[in-house]
Amino acid sequence: MPDITPNVSFDKVAREMRCKWSEDNDKASLVQCQEILEANLPAIKALDGFQSVNRVVCGGCKDFKIIVTLDAEKYGDWENSSFAPESVILDALAAVDGVSSIETQTFTFMEM
Repeated sequence: MPDITPNVSFDKVAREMRCKWSEDNDKASLVQCQEILEANLPAIKALDGFQSVNRVVCGGCKDFKIIVTLDAEKYGDWENSSFAPESVILDALAAVDGVSSIETQTFTFMEM
């Protein structure tokens, strides 16, 4: 199990893909964000070391987040593959009218 410090360990690493969606056109951009996620779920779930995929939606701040969690030992392999299918997802989100602030972030997870 990797350690950040002697008392901070982790066994999972997550990659978050996030964007802002718009209320315009009856929240059409949020509908499309969900469709993009659903289209890529099989590829995400097929990742070696896959643990989970979670979707976060905030109606107040208009966040749409996809969080993919892998075993820490397998994360480097995914990183070396440029986080596929991340670029497909990000490119699709960028093409949606009303989507902005597309970002990614990596962080560790440890159930306590």
